[in-house]
Amino acid sequence: MAKIRLFTPGPTPVPEQVMLEMAQPMDHHRTSQYQEILGKVLEGLKYVFQTKNDVLVFTSSGTGSMEGAIVCTAQPGKKTLIVQGGKFGERWGEVCAAFDIPHTIMNVEWGKGADVGLIEKALKDDPTIGAVVVVHCETSTAAASNIEAIAKVVSQTPAVLIVDAISSAAAMPIKVDEWGIDIVCTGSQKALMLPPGLAFSVVSEKAWKIIEANKPKAYYFDYRAYRKAIKGVDTPYTSALTLVKGLNKSLEMIRAEGIENVWSRVSKLAGACRSAFEAMGIKLYATDPADSVTAFWVPEGIDEVAFRKTMRARYGVHLAAGQGKIKGKVVRINHMGYVDMVDTMGALAAIETVLLQMGYKFTPGAGLAAAQKVLCQ
Repeated sequence: MAKIRLFTPGPTPVPEQVMLEMAQPMDHHRTSQYQEILGKVLEGLKYVFQTKNDVLVFTSSGTGSMEGAIVCTAQPGKKTLIVQGGKFGERWGEVCAAFDIPHTIMNVEWGKGADVGLIEKALKDDPTIGAVVVVHCETSTAAASNIEAIAKVVSQTPAVLIVDAISSAAAMPIKVDEWGIDIVCTGSQKALMLPPGLAFSVVSEKAWKIIEANKPKAYYFDYRAYRKAIKGVDTPYTSALTLVKGLNKSLEMIRAEGIENVWSRVSKLAGACRSAFEAMGIKLYATDPADSVTAFWVPEGIDEVAFRKTMRARYGVHLAAGQGKIKGKVVRINHMGYVDMVDTMGALAAIETVLLQMGYKFTPGAGLAAAQKVLCQ
């Protein structure tokens, strides 16, 4: 059986050092020893997010932290603007519907980032908008939105900006304090190089004023309980302490590389893959591509399911399928987390080989050569 090489945009590969850290004997989470580790994790996350604001740690997937953000900022007499251009943008509208939160949907063409001008116009036209929800990297389409520009617009209004950074944090530039983001959320199984099971939120003082004045219909994801707990370097409910120990190690690795260098590495890997696909005559899906993940159209005449199954069975390379209306039409490849140049070149070599075996016509090695040119710059 081929060695499994994860190129899915979550879960992503977990470093050996992190797995060994998580294999240590179980301890208790209400101890000074655990609080010391949690304290280091909170500081490490602040470094990743480039913030001095509060960081909350949840035992959940990233969806939990986003649900909490939406529910806790929902103000009486206000509505939430959901910017959606893919499956995850759609999810946040579904959260609003589940909690009967008044909301309006701003649809974005799949594969494109959010239109800053339209968001600005919506805020001017409708003063009842109290929160704006935007996905930084829409994982389902591999499209990115300009969060810096959006934050500049929203920060000039009473509304708060909630950013889904689940597939961008620790992979693409996010500067919470400098840009003025109010709440940004992510999960553990992406660029933070952990198994699924932890979620995180950074919360600004502007957001806290709204949250503290609210009576959110939340219990487990009530942000107020987590803010109270972190004052004592703790969590309100049972921590996934094994994952937190692993996170401490992965954050050490990120700091050792330097967050700017991490962003640069991910960007270069993404650029190499985009150049490779173009050299092979394969079209990219996203018009505004993200660096965390690349989506490409499956060439005409190639069966998407058979292609991915062959990739995994013969070469261990696990790529992700498309979602929603592009399921069966596109394939996605990851660039974030514990992925380097050699990993990426190996995946591209396997992609070329399988496509050639399936009858797709192109010059063998064209993709690899184009990728090398980018990686050697």
